Amino acid sequence: MLYPELYAQLEKARWNMASDIPWDAFDASLLSDEQAQTIKMNAITEWSALPATEMFLRDNRDDSDFSAFMSVWFYEEQKHALVLMEYLRRFRPELVPSEAELHAVRFEFDPAPPLETLMLHFCGEVRLTQWYRCASEWHTEPVISAIYRHLSQDEARHGGCYLKYMKQAIARHGDAARLAFAKIGLLMASSGRSGKPLHPTNLHVNAGLFPNDTVQSRLPDPDWLEGWLTSQIRFDAPWEARVVGGILRNLSNLFDEPLETVQQLSRYRKVLATRVKETDAELPATVV
Repeated sequence: MLYPELYAQLEKARWNMASDIPWDAFDASLLSDEQAQTIKMNAITEWSALPATEMFLRDNRDDSDFSAFMSVWFYEEQKHALVLMEYLRRFRPELVPSEAELHAVRFEFDPAPPLETLMLHFCGEVRLTQWYRCASEWHTEPVISAIYRHLSQDEARHGGCYLKYMKQAIARHGDAARLAFAKIGLLMASSGRSGKPLHPTNLHVNAGLFPNDTVQSRLPDPDWLEGWLTSQIRFDAPWEARVVGGILRNLSNLFDEPLETVQQLSRYRKVLATRVKETDAELPATVV
């Protein structure tokens, strides 16, 4: 089981909202109305860890180890929402999200294959690590800049935890797991080219609620994310390259296969698909 080890690792790295955030360093002159609005949107987005956790627990009923790890992941992700709301409560109380605004992003996600979902969220953590690092540099107000540094470091640690479960899945499921990870990795690493990088919060996850079935679509400002990335924190090509590089490096180590470009990952995925198909064809037919 990985949960005891991961719990201990994250416990050692955990920051305290009361003592590790430099609240007294707040400088009102360095916080614009525009910046404060982005903090509100980000707080609501982080609240969506609640339905994501419900999805993970539902779809991983046969994996108590991973489900137990969700207790730590969920706690830390909800803490992200809480610290952003605490910042607003102290310094821009009129922008604290209402309970109704928070509850709007709690909706049921359609069931999805657990391995693909695991990889999707690993890539999401890699992307958030860079988004929040970029946001920390964009903000000049020292308290919120420090908060985003903590959030970025948390997301990087969460990505490392997901990676360990991915290694475990390969040990158990072999090429079927590799194929699932390569397929989603290719999708997530290629998305930046379209100008709309994919993250779990901007994917459609409930066909019955379409088009209002993404976390972002249920925010008070559904267009917030694109504007935040392009015209505010300016998450440009060099930043996106860090995301893609992080996904490729980790998959390369995971597969023990040189994967330096998206094209190499695409070719490797095709090899895996052929191997899995051949393996399935060799299995004996089920006798009814």
